[in-house]
Amino acid sequence: MRIALYVRVSTSRQQQTHTIEQQQTRLRDYVITQPDWSLCDEHIFRDDGYSGAKLKRPGLDNLRDQAALAAFDLVLLTAPDRLARNYVHQMVVLEELEQRGCQVQFLDRPMSDDPHDQLVLQIRGAVAEYERTLIADRMRRGRQAKLRSGQLLPWTRAPYGYRLHPERPRDPALLAVDAVHAVVVQELFHDYAEGGVSLYHLALRLTKRGVPSPTGLAHWTPNTIRLLLINPCYTGTAYSNRVRTRPATKRKSPLQPVGAGDGWCLTPPEDWVGVAVPALVTPEVFARVQARLSTNQQTAQRSTRHDYLLRGLVSCGQCRLQCHGRFRAPDYFYYLCRGKQNAVNSSHEVRCPARYIPADQLDALVWSDLCAVVRHPDLITQMLERAHSGAWLPDELHRRRTAIQQALASVERQRERLLAAYLAGAVELPEFERRQREFVHQRDDLQGQDRQLAHYSERLLQTRALVPTIHALCARLQVGLEHATVAQQRQLVELLIDCVVVTDGEVEIRYVIPTTEASTHIRFCHLRKDYFIPPPHLQDFFKARR
Repeated sequence: MRIALYVRVSTSRQQQTHTIEQQQTRLRDYVITQPDWSLCDEHIFRDDGYSGAKLKRPGLDNLRDQAALAAFDLVLLTAPDRLARNYVHQMVVLEELEQRGCQVQFLDRPMSDDPHDQLVLQIRGAVAEYERTLIADRMRRGRQAKLRSGQLLPWTRAPYGYRLHPERPRDPALLAVDAVHAVVVQELFHDYAEGGVSLYHLALRLTKRGVPSPTGLAHWTPNTIRLLLINPCYTGTAYSNRVRTRPATKRKSPLQPVGAGDGWCLTPPEDWVGVAVPALVTPEVFARVQARLSTNQQTAQRSTRHDYLLRGLVSCGQCRLQCHGRFRAPDYFYYLCRGKQNAVNSSHEVRCPARYIPADQLDALVWSDLCAVVRHPDLITQMLERAHSGAWLPDELHRRRTAIQQALASVERQRERLLAAYLAGAVELPEFERRQREFVHQRDDLQGQDRQLAHYSERLLQTRALVPTIHALCARLQVGLEHATVAQQRQLVELLIDCVVVTDGEVEIRYVIPTTEASTHIRFCHLRKDYFIPPPHLQDFFKARR
């Protein structure tokens, strides 16, 4: 019997104390005692430092892939919690391996199909899950106690200007100041506190000097400077519980996901826990910087020369970044792709080759098309029917269902004739079974197609039920279209248009039509969850852009 071993430890400390080697030695010793078992080195799967709370582990993934190829007959582990700490995860992996014809055996207690053994396995899985939750809670409370006593740094990655100890990275006593980066931090604080220079000019200055950014990039951005200037750790106190994560709510572009992950916001100051660290700037300089940041944010100039109808909705079809409204003297208003700006503003080394987009012409084009859609609600219902029916017209859908029903009836008649021929002795049993299997396969395939078309038909009925609501909504929106103010036009555009994609001379308008009364009060981008995850054919593109 071909055997595979799986061993796992959760932390790097367990890895360093060789507990995973102890598991492997126990399993090897047990395999030696079984004369009909054979073990190859390539069938020993290890996960060093991976938590059992998740199934995403390279060793376990490799084990499951090899089991699918029937590379071994039995998987040997020391205990169920080495396979997974979550009972549901244990059942998923065990059922998958059993379906592949691979048995699973635990060294501490060999399992069988006996109900008592299965009950013990379930209980042990539940206990392992309970232990993991208990350990996680104890570790959290222990970290909180160390943070309050000043014995633990709140960082896993040091801010710009500091350097963690390689062996004890969370020890505040061993935190060191990076002399080179500290000079840059002090320069930023003092220059901005003195006034006369903006965040953009500070970022441009560092980029021209060739100073690498905190993430190692060749260019700095104003937001990177701002995040440094608002961090209170540079005054000598590092705070934990200062920020909390929250779901991202803004899109950099309608053609890109809502950020790379969760956003963050500040927690109330009374919840912060401070830890003493070396100071790089004085509290007075830090306070002056915060006051100037607050003043500049309140008095920042906004683009008020022109009411851009499509503000925040225009995207470039070439680089897929958002386009912003810009003004050029004497009286030229346009949408400019963010990728055409320099690297400090766009975070891209290569400028986008897209042309400037005249704002008045694009606004007029989109507004004219929107009015046509609102005045002809039949266009909306037709597009909904085509989308819900796989781009088939209802008549074509009906004809296809009729053809499938006729084909099913023909298959049933042939099966009846085949059975009659077999009973009459005209067809031998092997031929009868072969042709019977063919007819069953044809019937199952046709029935599957019929169920799919029935599902499409049901969705069409649901779509037709929305027609009165859509017509009523369009009738309400038609009132005052001719004399709508710019603010009213903007409100209607935000309600019905998700984005406008401009690629050279082509304009693509992506509409979103409310189907209920409640949906008329919610922005479409708040409903769409797929903005967090790009389509498969664009995932590599977004990874390259980050």
